[in-house]
Amino acid sequence: MSFPTRPLGRSPLQVSPLCFGGNVFGWTVDEATSFSLLDAWLDEGMNFVDTADVYSRWVPGHTGGESETLIGKWLKRSPARRRQLVLATKVGKDMGDGKVGLHPKYIKQAVDASLKRLNTDYIDLYQSHDDDPEIPLEDVMGTFGELIEAGKVRAVGASNYSAARLAEALECSEKHRLARYESLQPLYNLYDRAVFERELQPLCDKQGVGVINFYALAAGFLTGKYRTQADVSKSARGPKTVGLYLNDRGLRIVDALERVASSVNAKPGEVAIAWLLTRSAIAAPIASASNLEQLRSLVRAASLQLDGEALKTLENASAE
Repeated sequence: MSFPTRPLGRSPLQVSPLCFGGNVFGWTVDEATSFSLLDAWLDEGMNFVDTADVYSRWVPGHTGGESETLIGKWLKRSPARRRQLVLATKVGKDMGDGKVGLHPKYIKQAVDASLKRLNTDYIDLYQSHDDDPEIPLEDVMGTFGELIEAGKVRAVGASNYSAARLAEALECSEKHRLARYESLQPLYNLYDRAVFERELQPLCDKQGVGVINFYALAAGFLTGKYRTQADVSKSARGPKTVGLYLNDRGLRIVDALERVASSVNAKPGEVAIAWLLTRSAIAAPIASASNLEQLRSLVRAASLQLDGEALKTLENASAE
């Protein structure tokens, strides 16, 4: 199967309609399974994979870099795959020993460390994992421009930026003719709608910034498998994450997803992804899978068409 690609912002990158979230590599997915998932993702017609230097530092005994290292091992085993892949990673989260933020010197150190772990000469999309208000935007964007000129990075994006700060960064880039953020990675899904739709979506539409939203399935809640606290306790993401959605509104959304899914012969999670693909500014929602069955479900979602009645059902259920 092949999917039409779409531009990511105004960058030269052309991405598949879905992006695989690499946070699972080295965390809930071992090396062999990671390799099979990456192979299957490309074989199914997708090309976009997102990770970060900090994945998966939150796991006891991990130091960060585990996800990038597994992707690098996979690329070393199958170097021809690199030409098929749009590879995204991030910088800025705390890696320990003072390695945090967006100081120009640290960005340059961090990109080289990521390139080494990833076993590649270039990163397609390099993202600020968090805003760093301590560093002038002109210095941050200037440094990213240097990385692009050096061939280490093809385009840059932002993650977890407010609308105000993203607008400021875009204005800085235009004013000083610097590299600009071509993508934004915000929290957005059928449950978490308000902040993105009210503040970020209009800005991204106006400025041509491609959105690659994370938590597309609300940490798995929108698949419908979490309906009680007992269900939530079984999640690798933990009650603090999935449990946030276990309330009247969340269950109302899941009920609507199940009704629509039944009408289109799909799964609730597939419907949740298909809904995202109808939203303006969305270039490629990010979603993870820990086995091939889950991966193929994501792929099916990219082909799922929802009619007006289905969209209205989801809109009504998710209204706040």
